[in-house]
Amino acid sequence: MNNMQNTYDLAGSRQSVQHKVLRNTYWLLALSMVPTIFGAVLGVSLHLPLGGGLMALLFLGIAFGFIWGIEKNKDSGLGVALLLGFTFFMGLWLTPLLSRILGFSNGGFLIMTAFGGTASVFAVLATIATVSKRDFSGMANWLFAGVVVILLASIANIFLGIPALAIVISVVAIAIFSAYILYDVQQIINGGETNYIRATLNIYLDVYNIFVNLLSLLGIFGGNRD
Repeated sequence: MNNMQNTYDLAGSRQSVQHKVLRNTYWLLALSMVPTIFGAVLGVSLHLPLGGGLMALLFLGIAFGFIWGIEKNKDSGLGVALLLGFTFFMGLWLTPLLSRILGFSNGGFLIMTAFGGTASVFAVLATIATVSKRDFSGMANWLFAGVVVILLASIANIFLGIPALAIVISVVAIAIFSAYILYDVQQIINGGETNYIRATLNIYLDVYNIFVNLLSLLGIFGGNRD
């Protein structure tokens, strides 16, 4: 009887920890949107020159530096500060895309549509990951491989400038990072991820990439210059 009670207590304690990690992750994810928006507004207002191949490579270097720092400090308040600094930086990096979209007469509508679409995708997939009995952990390897391919194709297309390739990259990226939401949220639910700072970083990158690629597609197919 005592062994059974201990088992129940252990399961309840583990479930409590998982719920706490998920709750803290969602709160920090919501907070991370504030510096992202501030960085985006600042970048567009100052017309920061962030386009071009060399700037893209510099961006990748800085982004990976932030990610490395967040991972090293994921158990401290410094990790939160670095995460918020990273999201501000990612907001700045939206400057070229937002400036191009705002050049359309319906640019504001496209941005809000991309934001609403991204929020809807996240809400639906996070709910599925929370309630589904299906194990999504098997997707990890092919999702990572897909990200590597997208990254290499994106870098190549900075110099090639092939519109059709840009469309393919955006469509595939939306599919991959949508699947990553299923994987990352379920990792928290199943106890595979117990650090809310790292969990927030992972889900933030999923949401950010869906938004960027969805907005890019909306600009290509729905932009109006009249």
